[in-house]
Amino acid sequence: MHNTIKPKVTLVGAGPGDPDLLTLKGVKALAEANVVLYDALANEEIMNHAPKAAIKIFVGKRIGAHEYSQDQINQLIVDNALTYGNVVRLKGGDPFIFGRGSEEIEYTESFGIPTFVVPGISSAIAVPAYQGISLTKRGVSESFWVITGTTSDRNLSDDVALAAQSSATVVILMGMSKLSQIVSLFQKESKGETPVAIIQNGTTPQEKVGAGTIDTIQQVVAKNKLSSPAIIIIGEVVKESSKLKGFYEEFIASEIR
Repeated sequence: MHNTIKPKVTLVGAGPGDPDLLTLKGVKALAEANVVLYDALANEEIMNHAPKAAIKIFVGKRIGAHEYSQDQINQLIVDNALTYGNVVRLKGGDPFIFGRGSEEIEYTESFGIPTFVVPGISSAIAVPAYQGISLTKRGVSESFWVITGTTSDRNLSDDVALAAQSSATVVILMGMSKLSQIVSLFQKESKGETPVAIIQNGTTPQEKVGAGTIDTIQQVVAKNKLSSPAIIIIGEVVKESSKLKGFYEEFIASEIR
């Protein structure tokens, strides 16, 4: 029987949380899976697209759950592909945006197993969009940075200091534990009045939003009890959002008073 097994691995991006933001190509890949290795997804409804008979293995990081190391996950992908054939590795957001997807692909390909990637809608773009924040806008922002707040050695990325010097929109993922450092770096560049939005559990029914400026955002976080998982968006485009405009108009009016 094992002679007929054709190993294949597809990395599928599950999107930012709203299960409807999974791509059609992702749905098709899941429908053909013999095995699904999945992360802690914002919405496990996505798993309903896999066949009932498929083997489903949770390999994500969740408090209280057994944590697999990246090496163990790489090995599980290969072992399951060789044993069962068609493996889907389902990852939140996009597999190649801070998802370690490239490491999984490289390891799998070293065994001669064919690999495919189905891009996912990254939370870096989708979560601001759900709040009407356009990361680029003619005459306001010509570019954007997407930065991980916490690097592999648990420090704040050096790129945040560089981004603070630019006029670009800055999107920081996994940065809530480093918020005070982020604020300090922007204050050093005299950007205390730059608008900031923090969106927790974006694109899901549990979404919470806080808006302020570099100088006020820490008080906003405390007041609104915002915590991870959340995305930090810094830049003039934040106050251009129709959903947040009212806040900034009130904010400016209170400053004038």
